[in-house]
Amino acid sequence: MSANGGNGVPAHARFVSLEGGEGAGKTTVLRALRAALGAGGDEVMCTREPGGTPLAERIRELLLDPGQAPTAPQAELLLVFAARAQHVREVIAPALARGAWVLCDRFTDSSYAYQGAGRGLDPALIAGLERDFVGLRPGLTLLLDVDVARGRARASGRDGAPDRIERERDEFFERVRAAYLARARAEPARVRVIDAAPAAEVVAAAAVAALEDWRRGR
Repeated sequence: MSANGGNGVPAHARFVSLEGGEGAGKTTVLRALRAALGAGGDEVMCTREPGGTPLAERIRELLLDPGQAPTAPQAELLLVFAARAQHVREVIAPALARGAWVLCDRFTDSSYAYQGAGRGLDPALIAGLERDFVGLRPGLTLLLDVDVARGRARASGRDGAPDRIERERDEFFERVRAAYLARARAEPARVRVIDAAPAAEVVAAAAVAALEDWRRGR
C-alpha cells in the first residue's frame, strides 16, 4: 500500500483505474496499458466496474438494463457499492496481494461523478461507503476527458441499443464531466487528465506516457 489518499482511504501503487464519460475510449487505452505493463514481465489483471465477479456482473445487468423501472439514486448507489465491495474482496485485493498490476475500467471516482454529481447525492455519503465498505483507492487514475457532445456521438456509433445510463440527458453528463475534472484538480498527484478528443491511438500513447511518468515519480 502507498500513503493514504483522500478520505483516509489507502491507495495501492499497482492499482490503476481508468475513468471518463461516455465515448472516452477506455477500452483502447486499457489494452495499451496492459501491453506496456506486461512488457516488463509482470502479471497484469484487467477488470471493470460494475462487474468483475459473477455477483457484480449480475448487478451490472440490473443497473444498465434500459427496461428496468426507474431506480432511486440511493438504490443505484448501494447496488454499485455492493458490486464494488465484492469485486475488491474477491478479485482486486487478492491480485494486488500476489504482486499483480490491476487495471480497472472505472472505480469509486465514477460513483462521485455519476451518483454524486449526476444524481445529486451527497459526496459525504459516498465517502462513507468508500471508507467503510471498499477501503482501497487506486494509486493512479487516468481520466480520459472529452466534451460531452463528442463522447456521446462516439458512443452512439456502438453496436446495440444504449443502456440505461447512456440514455440520460446531456445535462447529466455535463455534471459528470465537471465532477471528474474537479476531482482531478483536488488530487493532481493521483488523477492525471488525458485529452481523449484525438484519435484512439494518440490517446492510448498519451495514457501510456502518463503511466510511465507516474512510475518515475514525475
